[in-house]
Amino acid sequence: MDVLIFEDEIPAYEKLLTYIEKYLPECAVKGWGRSKVEVKHLMEKHPDIQLIFSDIELLDGTSLDAFNEVDLKCPIIFCTAFDQYLLQAFNSNGIAYLLKPYDEEKFKESIEKYKKLFERESLNKPNTETFKQLKHALGQKDFKKRFSIKKKDGIKLLSVDEITSFKANGDFCFAFDAKGEKHVVNYSMGEIDEKLDPSQFFRINRSEIINVNFIQKIQPYFKNRLSISIQGIDESSHTSTSRTPEFREWLER
Repeated sequence: MDVLIFEDEIPAYEKLLTYIEKYLPECAVKGWGRSKVEVKHLMEKHPDIQLIFSDIELLDGTSLDAFNEVDLKCPIIFCTAFDQYLLQAFNSNGIAYLLKPYDEEKFKESIEKYKKLFERESLNKPNTETFKQLKHALGQKDFKKRFSIKKKDGIKLLSVDEITSFKANGDFCFAFDAKGEKHVVNYSMGEIDEKLDPSQFFRINRSEIINVNFIQKIQPYFKNRLSISIQGIDESSHTSTSRTPEFREWLER
């Protein structure tokens, strides 16, 4: 089994490496990174990695941000000092945790947890929504409350609670309100998605984000996709095939 380690503290890395060699002798550590840049580099270099041990806080930010920018296909065991009660909710969706400071016995317990959770065909890999919710739970981010919109007569402040959806348009996006009016937002779709509360907004495809509070109707669409009617917008939106399962789960939360 190929493993990557992301840990900014050298003593913590060395301890983790010792425990992996002792209790997971079948594992081959393919790389160690201490920053978000190194996370992305190593993930691109080893696309078929099978397990990741990672701290949340790295030298230049959080590993959660880096994982959002790569194609993650394997489970993660977070080695972190964050609150265990917040993390308990994420013992699923391809994530488990090892709370710092941990000793050899706690490491052994985490490996048993890993085997029970992940060594099965039905493993759900972590996804962007999981990381956004984890960041929210850990208090790592204040989500955006409003956008500054440039108008002919000046600047208007548009509350996110008034926005029904966002649609990509080249290098910028349109934000739509409940009246169907559109407003230019000078952010990319990826930047907007990162700034919004994941309990309220969902990116249904590469070019659209919707607000759950303005969904009027959801209907089946071809190829296992869903057609969504949004208040104030005549044309229906559609989930992508890859996002439909996550969207269904999100609706039930």
